[in-house]
Amino acid sequence: METNLCVAGFGGQGVMTLGKFLASATCDSTNKNVTFFPSYGAEQRGGTANCFVVISDETIGAPLGDVMDDLVIMNGPSLQKFLPTLKQGGTLFINSSIVTDEIERSDVKIVKAPVTELALELGNAKVLNVIMLGAYVGYTNVIDPEIVWSTIEHKLKNKPKLLPLNKLAFERGLLIGQSQR
Repeated sequence: METNLCVAGFGGQGVMTLGKFLASATCDSTNKNVTFFPSYGAEQRGGTANCFVVISDETIGAPLGDVMDDLVIMNGPSLQKFLPTLKQGGTLFINSSIVTDEIERSDVKIVKAPVTELALELGNAKVLNVIMLGAYVGYTNVIDPEIVWSTIEHKLKNKPKLLPLNKLAFERGLLIGQSQR
């Protein structure tokens, strides 16, 4: 089985970190093959940012495909740009705090997660990506949530003060994803 995922938003939303966490967790702790392909706009913070993650039981032929199984959208412009790449029957994960456009496709599943709003409630907008990662993992079961959390914990080991907030953020996301299955 192969899963093609595109994560898209603007710089500062942690799009690349979300993709890296998922790719690292899968690569380091499973026997699956993984590719991570980042793409940055001309600006860093505030500019466009997207990445592609492919997870497969087989050899991966290309680091990104033309058709996505799953799409994580963090802002409106990314929705307009990438929605046509989502396959029929695919799953669209949207940051419903920011993305308010009507989804004009009835052939995809939609998982709404108000990640910006939740991150602000938790006291730090920077964890919105971890909430969305939790929602994605909770909904798809593409990889065991404990493996993903272990990866996040490892990546943040030099910043132990960030762990409790990120753990809470990840758990909130998991609940959102699981509740919409």
